[in-house]
Amino acid sequence: MPKLDADVIVVAAGAAGLAAAIAAAESGAKVMTFEKASTTGGTGSMGMGPLGVESRRQRLKFLGPTKDEAFRIFMDYTHWQVDARLVRAYFDKAATTIDWLEDMGVEFEDPCAYFPGGHATWHPVKPGTEGCAANMYRIMTEKAKEMGVRILLQTPVEKLIKEGDRIVGVVAEDRKGEEIEARAKSVIIATGGFGDNPRLIKKYTGYEWGKDIQSFRIPGLAGDGIRMAWEVGAAKTDMRMELIYLMPGDLNPELSEAFRQPHLLVNLLGERFLNEEIMPNTAFTGNAISRQKDRASFLIFDESIKNHMKTTGFDFLHMVFPYTDVRNFEALMKDAFDAGYEYVYEADSLEELAEKTGIDPVGLQATVEEYNSCCENGYDPLFNKNRKYLRPVKGPKFYAGKQLPGAYGSLGGIKINDKTEVIDKHWKKIPGLYAAGTDACSIYGDTYVFILPGNTMGFALNSGRIAGENAAAYAKG
Repeated sequence: MPKLDADVIVVAAGAAGLAAAIAAAESGAKVMTFEKASTTGGTGSMGMGPLGVESRRQRLKFLGPTKDEAFRIFMDYTHWQVDARLVRAYFDKAATTIDWLEDMGVEFEDPCAYFPGGHATWHPVKPGTEGCAANMYRIMTEKAKEMGVRILLQTPVEKLIKEGDRIVGVVAEDRKGEEIEARAKSVIIATGGFGDNPRLIKKYTGYEWGKDIQSFRIPGLAGDGIRMAWEVGAAKTDMRMELIYLMPGDLNPELSEAFRQPHLLVNLLGERFLNEEIMPNTAFTGNAISRQKDRASFLIFDESIKNHMKTTGFDFLHMVFPYTDVRNFEALMKDAFDAGYEYVYEADSLEELAEKTGIDPVGLQATVEEYNSCCENGYDPLFNKNRKYLRPVKGPKFYAGKQLPGAYGSLGGIKINDKTEVIDKHWKKIPGLYAAGTDACSIYGDTYVFILPGNTMGFALNSGRIAGENAAAYAKG
């Protein structure tokens, strides 16, 4: 068995892993990174950008919040159910991370909020389109190599080596299927969670992938790091999905945006269950949908509302898919039907729409009548929806799009402290073992803190930096 050695070993080279490797190397450590995939970046390469607080770009634009304000907002949002010391360490580090990345050569768009009412913490990587964060991870990979970090691709770690109470290395498998033993004074786990493991999703979150949740599945995110940490005694955290909502399958994003507007949203009983104004907050909406019958909902509008979206445009604009209207609605619907897409519907009557969608026809008829009365009166006594979004649904044609819970990925698994040291079930540190990113992200309580956008990528980068610095310090000691 080939044998390697380093001061710090980083397991995986995604957002947290790359940040950890660079930070450890900056601290003077000899660093080796093992990555299962053929490229670096992991899930982060699909994203747009991280959270930042007190960055140069924010200060130039006089944008908040500060790290102190962000900490208060975050802890109030989570009702102080989470590790306040870890959250504090995260935001203290986040005050410098965007500048740290810019100094490497990463370029960001102006900070912004993801939706009205959110805070301007999101820093999309230029050019500000879906997947643009891949540019950042390319630059971080180059920086890691410049710092002397050895990155072994297609070399998954299989287990941790523990001697006495200490972690002293890993066993990995190379591209030929042969085992490699690598020794180090400290090891950082940053494997990105279990979002590609339906069995773990079902066991630990209660959702059945493909049936009542349609989360992003990044190949290889099987919970390897979590399993390995548990095997050496790491304590478990609450494990959740980073809940949002979406239309299942492959649908043109312009058409999908038409079915994310603040029109009439009902469940299978035909009942409204939220104020449709909150739909831009995908975490809140995902929560609401997940407690409905079969965890399903339908956004409904008629010909008049369709024409409003074609001519006047959308009420809500989405940062990721910045469409302002849907002028080619009919062509997009035809394409969807021709492709056999099952989750958009068109009908000449409410009865026909109910039959096609499975919505209770009596409940749907009663809700539409009640809703139309609200629209005529300019007041929604049920949920107090803003009157400017109250548009009656009268036909002659009716359209519906099915919305189900989705998720960006998984959350949590490995318990850490504010130094990202892994903790066992007796609340004692496991010497030499650290964890960062999604594997250890249990700081949201029960809902992703969407009012501070960029949080998951932000936590990955910042916890990675914290882990890298502390693992290097431990290795020196």
